[in-house]
Amino acid sequence: MGRASESKRDRSREAASNAIAQAGDLAPARPEAAPRGRGSDPFSGELRRRRVLPLLVLHLIEAGPSYGNQMMERIARMTEGVLSVNPNTMYPLLRRLEEDGLIEGQWEHPERRTRRFYSLTDDGRAEYARLVTEVRPFLESVQRSIEEIVEEVYGGE
Repeated sequence: MGRASESKRDRSREAASNAIAQAGDLAPARPEAAPRGRGSDPFSGELRRRRVLPLLVLHLIEAGPSYGNQMMERIARMTEGVLSVNPNTMYPLLRRLEEDGLIEGQWEHPERRTRRFYSLTDDGRAEYARLVTEVRPFLESVQRSIEEIVEEVYGGE
């Protein structure tokens, strides 16, 4: 291959290395449960470990009271399925956020325990603001890496 191709390859490797290094510098405030089983996706697993899921949940609740299934659907749509959240992930996260005092849940119909709507507490608003700042460098590094991959594979199309 020519020198220009080697240069692109080197830039791609460097971008990926930088993204990994930056991601490694962002220690989560509280460890997330790692996805288990054969279906584990390293990409979405890393998004979970980097507190992206709690950020998204707090973001959606900040916009107005939401319930678990609604948030799962919105996250799947927002990420075009890259980060699909199942009930075994969402509901323990919601319970933990509620136990931590970041969100407050109320049953739509308490006598029947139908949908549980969650809203942010004052502590939840503060945590949301903190996560917005903390998670951004990781998301930007992922974005740069993806852009570099697209440029490498597809060029100037």
